[in-house]
Amino acid sequence: MSTISRKMAEFAVGLRYEDLPQEVVHQTKRFLYDSIGCALGGYNAHDVQIAHDVYKALGGNPEATVIGSGLRTSSYYAAFLNSLMIRVLDYNDIYWKEDPSHPSDLIPAAMAAGERQHKSGKDLITAIVLAYEFEQRLCEFAVPGLRERKWHHASLTQFVSPIAAGKMLDLTVDEMVNAIGISGSHNMTLGAVTAGKLTMMKNTVDPLATQSGVIAALLAKAGYTGTEAIFEGKEGLMDTLGGKFLPEILTEGLGESYRIMQCAMKAYPTEALTHSPITAALKIVHEHQIKPEEVKSITVKTIARAVDILADPSKYHPESKETADHSLPYCIAAAVADGMVTTAQFQPAKLKDERILSLLPKVKAVAEPEFEKLFPEKKPAEVIIETERGTFSSRVDYPKGDPREPMSDEELAQKFAGLTADVLSDNRRKRISDAIWAVDEFDDIEKFMALLSLD
Repeated sequence: MSTISRKMAEFAVGLRYEDLPQEVVHQTKRFLYDSIGCALGGYNAHDVQIAHDVYKALGGNPEATVIGSGLRTSSYYAAFLNSLMIRVLDYNDIYWKEDPSHPSDLIPAAMAAGERQHKSGKDLITAIVLAYEFEQRLCEFAVPGLRERKWHHASLTQFVSPIAAGKMLDLTVDEMVNAIGISGSHNMTLGAVTAGKLTMMKNTVDPLATQSGVIAALLAKAGYTGTEAIFEGKEGLMDTLGGKFLPEILTEGLGESYRIMQCAMKAYPTEALTHSPITAALKIVHEHQIKPEEVKSITVKTIARAVDILADPSKYHPESKETADHSLPYCIAAAVADGMVTTAQFQPAKLKDERILSLLPKVKAVAEPEFEKLFPEKKPAEVIIETERGTFSSRVDYPKGDPREPMSDEELAQKFAGLTADVLSDNRRKRISDAIWAVDEFDDIEKFMALLSLD
């Protein structure tokens, strides 16, 4: 009987750019545009600069390009650094079913391996589609999800990054199976990275799993073998974790439609479960001209896991960006105080802003059983703001950026401009934007990657 990883490998090896509908190609470019904007916007982040300096000192064959700096280094190193830049602001895409994930974290595996092999822009699009396809399917695979079992979703990424990289290395089916088995044997990630007080590791575990896929694919290409029944075999993922899994989710209907069309973008640089509450809070603030000093209380009705993960005691005293952007009280307080939630709300000075801090104890998160029944098909939240003038409320089922409430190409351009305002001139921003929308016209993505540097 064919294993799960073999069925995945057969589809991945067989998929061609010409098989992709034009709407899928366009959507892939939209996610590439969004991801590169996040990477350029995240280039100056403190954790990115630490990692950049460490990896630069390590050296590496100049076979792939690091976004922002233009550093030429090994594909293994470039995949990590570029993935970290995409992830660091918590502003890249989100798919949330049984598990959450950020499929764009995987794009750098395809970029780095593809640049090493001088693959085309069409090849890059195809590999990105595969990354989204299997990452999103894995989010539907475990019931309840791995996150509910106290494992981080980077544990899913380890199985998909070798597919993205392996596609660009032209792996055979056997080699792709080996690559999945190599990477999937050693990258289970503890949920502790997003529990309680958060550190730089919150943004780092997925890039590490992305990097792992590159070395796994390179090893497989050279003849290294890996565990084939990594999902369903004895002491494989399903056997080890126990509980319910839907293995058919990973392989049934491949090619009939594409999961990338169902992925969401982020309108706010925060944890995904804050988005509906932020959308509702901002609606109230702008419609009723709410001033922070008149607020008596703020009640946020949401699902139980949002209360558990995003409103525990540590989230009422955020001391770092990583904790603040995963703090429901902070995000709502910032929305009410500033009338917006952008990267500016997570700068160090803002974490000490008394207008925001004074609102934090007034925010109460409540688990709403009705919403639990609707999740994850819907992402419901209700915000109730009690003021000296009266009480105002708003309910949202789909935050901005959800496929049912999508960001337009124009809104994406505004997000890209906002992310790159401090690092790109208008001319360079236009040149990069034009290149992304025409990426499938590049015969060698090394030429494309060379454009993605700061002024």
